[in-house]
This record gives sequence, C-alpha cells and structure tokens, in this order.
Amino acid sequence: MRGKITAIIASSLLFINVIFWCSMLFIMTPIKFLLPEIAVRKIMDPIFSTIAGAWISCNSGWMKLTQPTCWDVELPSNLDPKGWYFVSSNHQTWVDIFVLQHVLNGKIPFLKFFLKQELIRVPIMGQAWWALDFPFMKRFSKSYLEKHPEMKGKDIETTQKACEKFKYIPTSVMNFFEGTRFTPEKHEKQNSPYKHLLLPKSGGFAFALNAMGTKFQSLLDCTIIYPNGIPSFVDFMQGKVPEITVRIREVPIPAEFCQGDYENDPEFKQRFQAWVSDLWSEKDKQIEALKKAHPESVISDHTSLV
Repeated sequence: MRGKITAIIASSLLFINVIFWCSMLFIMTPIKFLLPEIAVRKIMDPIFSTIAGAWISCNSGWMKLTQPTCWDVELPSNLDPKGWYFVSSNHQTWVDIFVLQHVLNGKIPFLKFFLKQELIRVPIMGQAWWALDFPFMKRFSKSYLEKHPEMKGKDIETTQKACEKFKYIPTSVMNFFEGTRFTPEKHEKQNSPYKHLLLPKSGGFAFALNAMGTKFQSLLDCTIIYPNGIPSFVDFMQGKVPEITVRIREVPIPAEFCQGDYENDPEFKQRFQAWVSDLWSEKDKQIEALKKAHPESVISDHTSLV
C-alpha cells in the first residue's frame, strides 16, 4: 500500500511538472520561427536551456520528496556548465535518464539525447523534445536500403544537421552506446564479450564528432549501478530503489576522431570502433569491481545525497 501511495504522489508531481514546463516551452516556441537561425541559437536557446534546467531541478525535487534513495556518486570536480560534452552511459532501465539528469543538472549544459525519429509523435513530450532541439535519428535497415538505395546516407545527414545546431551554444549530447536496454536475453543473443554490457554502437558518436569538429572538449563516460537489482520505472515511482551508484570520468577525445569519415573509410571506422571497445572493456571491469566491492548493497562512509 505504501508503494502505491508513493507512486500516486510521484506520478502526480511528475505529471504536473511536465505540463507546467512544457507549457512554458510551447509559449516560447513560436518565436523560433520568427527569428533568423543565428538569433535563435544565441538568444532563444539559452532561454530554452534555462527552462529545461528548471524542469530537471523540479524533477530532482519530487524525487527527493518521494524516493528514499541513497546516492553514491563520484564525478570530476572541474565540469563546466558552459562547456561542450559528449555523454555516454551503460543502459539498463528508463530510470537511467532520471539518474543522469539528476546528477549532472547544473554541472554541465542540459543533456540532449539521441532519439528515434518515431518518438517525435509522442504526445506533449515529442513536441517538447523537438522544441529543445533533441537530435532525432532516422536509421534505415539494410533490407530497406537494398530496395531504396537513394536513401543511403540520409540518416547520417539527419544526425549531422541536428548536431550542427550545437556549435553555437554550450551543449551536452547524450547517447547510450548500447542502443537499447541491457537484458540477459539480449546479452546472450549478441554473444557479447562483456560480462555486464551489450555491444557498443559507435556510429552515432562518430557522426556527432564529425559534425561538431573539435567542439566537444571531452567524453563523459558514465557508469550506473543499481546494487539492489535493476529497477523498472514502476519500482522507481514506488520508491523501491534504495541505492544508486554512479561513477563518471572525463575522457579526452583524440583529435583524429573528430575529422574522419566513419561511413566510407574502413580503416578509420576500425580504429574508432577499437577505441570505443577499449572504453567499454574498462567500463565492464569497473562494473565488476564495484559489484564485488558491494555484493548486496552500497553502504559506505563516502555515500552522500546529491
């Protein structure tokens, strides 16, 4: 019963928060059509980012009110809210998004996630993501491209155009390399060489780097662990996530990977994928070490509320 009451309160606060801040966005959105592109980027985008940051702060507010979660977080001390970052993380549940927004809000620019093109049709949220310039990706299957060869490369153009907007104001672009949530079934089907991770997909990252040049100052490599088991979104809303562990490290992006042709240069693609694979191997070892250190739960002196 307590979990259901918590879920009702949390869901109500989440809904009110969405409606209020989306209304603010939608009131401002028409102005974007009246101003030149550069003016939109330099004048309107900071306003939209401020609204989005306030939205996330309110999310953190109802989370603290309804969730008895103990946060064990370690992140770089020199993060810049006016910098440019590419952010990646392992992906286990939709709760990951709330976690990343919570721990990084105000420390780096507002996170903008790579989204599937179909999600723009989601009522209210789809329009909000569009207003906030989230990069929508339209990927084509091999079978589709065989029937429509003229569409080859169009998905890359879409990604690059979306990222080019981010050259003008500080931005954080978020991408889950695995492309989907981890499950034992997916792990087995992929025959993944990693114990705790699915195979990484580095194409979106490569295209973003190509579009942004050297604008991204670094990669923020995020690792999320739920010591008491991976929660569902319902678990989260019911306050059944007692502990969350987050580790974030800043990784320099080699200059050579900001200019190459991932799609048409096999050698460059191989080097890029090898670099991402090395990052993934390190993450897998980190997850294993953290799980061994805290086999049942995370209880330590350095655990602190964020």
